[in-house]
Amino acid sequence: MGSCIGRCSLVGEPEERLRLVTPNVNTNGTAGHLGVRKTSFIVSWLVMASGPVKELEELEKEYLELEVVHKDYCKKVDEVKSIQKKCMSSISHQRYRMKQIIDSIKRVEKNASAEDREGLQEVKTEIEHKKNQYRDLEEVLPHENGVYLKVILGSVNVSLLSKSDKYKYKEDYEIFKLWVTILSLVLVIMLMFIEYRVTDAVFQFLLVWYYCTLTIREHILIVNGSRIKGWWLSHHFISTACAGIILIWPDGETYKAFRYQFVMYSLYLSLVQLMQYHYQKGCLYRLRAMGERHKMDLTIEGFQSWMWKGLSFLLPFLVVGYIFQLYNAYALYLLSRAEMCTEWQVLTLAIVFFILFLGNTLTTVAVVRHKLTAKLKSVEFRVKHKYRFSNNKSHDQ
Repeated sequence: MGSCIGRCSLVGEPEERLRLVTPNVNTNGTAGHLGVRKTSFIVSWLVMASGPVKELEELEKEYLELEVVHKDYCKKVDEVKSIQKKCMSSISHQRYRMKQIIDSIKRVEKNASAEDREGLQEVKTEIEHKKNQYRDLEEVLPHENGVYLKVILGSVNVSLLSKSDKYKYKEDYEIFKLWVTILSLVLVIMLMFIEYRVTDAVFQFLLVWYYCTLTIREHILIVNGSRIKGWWLSHHFISTACAGIILIWPDGETYKAFRYQFVMYSLYLSLVQLMQYHYQKGCLYRLRAMGERHKMDLTIEGFQSWMWKGLSFLLPFLVVGYIFQLYNAYALYLLSRAEMCTEWQVLTLAIVFFILFLGNTLTTVAVVRHKLTAKLKSVEFRVKHKYRFSNNKSHDQ
């Protein structure tokens, strides 16, 4: 009987299996009662066993469908990679042809008349428009990692092919900067009241980790279409080195002499960064809505040309920060010449702060000069064309 149950329990309907395994006993006696109990147990077991068997069969059908979908997915991935290579090759060819056109314009422009130069200027405008179109096409195409990412991450592809994924990663970057800046502000306020080398080291380690992480994230964003000026990338590398040198600075007389000044500098820097983040986010949102800025553009610690409208009032605060960096360099230089100074970190930090001051100042001056020059040219162009239009109108009359 047991073997029959084993064979019949996995086939047929529950009623059929019940008929096959029900014992033929007399229900009037004790043996009958035992048989009924045994039959009831077997029925319950068969009903319970039939559910998982059906579910397993349904799962097997779903798996077969999944295999078909997965096979189709692998095929589509190969097709997408092939199309990506074709698009990238076509864009490279377009850029090569565009470079040839630009070179020919430069040769012709030297001996061109005033009218011809106006025509060439229109061609240049069209070329810039084409470059923006190429960049829009490249947004959803994979990009090769730079040298820095290859050293840090190897050959891992960090290109995000979906525009929504790119924008989400950019927003995560902005939120990361905001929360770390808030955390550093809280720690700096604590350092104003707690003078202990361990708490100082925690704050300095936070700065090292923060700037290291920023450099990695920014290079990933560059691969995915963000435009970050060369100096601001270098600025974060130098800031990482600066924080690392302060972290390993021994707790001596020179460290204690500079500590309070560095804490005040960090406090001011955190406040300015928070202020910048708040106003730059609003400015970028408005410019993106008008189509004047790219969705992958980032908030930065410095000043760029797109900040001219509505954010020029931040410029004085940045200038004060740059002067603070120069003052740090000067104070550290004087400290390095003192008799009590035996640490190499002092003079090295003086050089680092001076480099930060020089780079920030020159970059900001270049941006302001470029913006003012462009603004003056725009005004001159409007006045010139207005005067020409007035002369033509009077001549017709």
